[in-house]
Amino acid sequence: MLKILIPTIMLMPTALMAPSKWLWPVTTSQSMTIAILSFMWLKAPTETCWSNLNSILATDGLSTPLLVLTCWLLPLMILASQNYMTSEPLQRQRTFIALLTSLQISLVLAFSATELLLFYVMFETTLVPTLILITRWGNQTERLSAGTYFLFYTLAGSLPLLIALLLLQNTTGTLSLLTLQHVASILMVTTADKLWWAGCLLAFMVKMPLYGMHLWLPKAHVEAPIAGSMVLAAVLLKLGGYGLMRMLMMLEPLTKELSYPFIILALWGIIMTSLMCLRQTDLKSLIAYSSVGHMGLVAGGILTQTSWGLTGALILMIAHGLTSSALFCLSNTSYERTHSRTMILARGLQMLLPLMATWWFMSSLANLALPPLPNLMGELIIITSLFNWSKWTIVITGIGMLITATYSLYMFLTTQRGHIPTHITAIDPSHTREHLLISLHLIPLLMLITKPELIWGWAV
Repeated sequence: MLKILIPTIMLMPTALMAPSKWLWPVTTSQSMTIAILSFMWLKAPTETCWSNLNSILATDGLSTPLLVLTCWLLPLMILASQNYMTSEPLQRQRTFIALLTSLQISLVLAFSATELLLFYVMFETTLVPTLILITRWGNQTERLSAGTYFLFYTLAGSLPLLIALLLLQNTTGTLSLLTLQHVASILMVTTADKLWWAGCLLAFMVKMPLYGMHLWLPKAHVEAPIAGSMVLAAVLLKLGGYGLMRMLMMLEPLTKELSYPFIILALWGIIMTSLMCLRQTDLKSLIAYSSVGHMGLVAGGILTQTSWGLTGALILMIAHGLTSSALFCLSNTSYERTHSRTMILARGLQMLLPLMATWWFMSSLANLALPPLPNLMGELIIITSLFNWSKWTIVITGIGMLITATYSLYMFLTTQRGHIPTHITAIDPSHTREHLLISLHLIPLLMLITKPELIWGWAV
């Protein structure tokens, strides 16, 4: 664990002291080295599933894919932000990279914590750098209200979790994940127990976000800079899914009945957010709403509490992390050239940037879950587990997949096909840096087709 944490922490002084002309190359190469080093976590076959174990940190089949995704994303965020940050003063560039690094440290500690209180503290710590990213480096004047939404939604959802964890400590005498799995299940029958169950899960449902608690997400995505959008879509939403999986094991007797309304809300959210996507004119807003729909499917899979549901949820979280991050990068390349996120004003770009249109096509197909990509594998496994729970879910998930395919193709056709608008007279060509950035998103996604057991968690 320290092999990753110490180099990541040392990235802070690197960012603050590197010579100005070497700032971006040095930080990108160091963070990429850390990302490649993190692959060693994927080799961890132990009897207990826990590996790299010390007194407070460990990895297992659930946290390992999410940890590797977190480490993989830092160099990509730095790569994506280079053009955006060139006009900024040097000191702000250094602060920006240091913020991204601090966010990675918090996320690595959150995903690998064996103590639930440490997980809670790191879960909350991720708020601070993300909030600064949105409010300081956001594009539009709305960024302060987006930051307020993001902060208060997450804080309001997290406070009941803190009380629930303190109650759990009182009842069982421990908050260690290693010990809690061996504690005898508590018989929970009173209304207070049901409120405790809801308190445990509310923070994660807001973070995912579950439909109905999702209003902070489109605002935060639209106003955030490219690095903020990437880390929000790829990793921060996954904190919610990860927390749900960890906590539900301890709430076992109650989950069977109490999860019904939440599964129904998640499935309803898939259809509602997919229909919202068909009405969007803003490109980043469309990708943000599509994330809510996909996370609804993940929440449904987790709440069924079957090994198939949990496996499908983890696979879809990883696949969606890479796909949505790639889509945000592509929308940023379009925005940097046309200075508009309105899709109708930035159409016909296939004629001007044909290779970029190929990346758009591949990312859109990944978003609509084309076989044999991991996106489809995750969706099918979740749909199977939901069908086993109730036959009627096949209608909702089927309609959801159909609308997802519709809006993904609508997004591609609106941005890439058609006549070039008259106001676009000359735009910059696409750069090698941008092609490298998108390929580093899509190549891992394609390679996971050949070895999906790396990301299917405990189902081995």
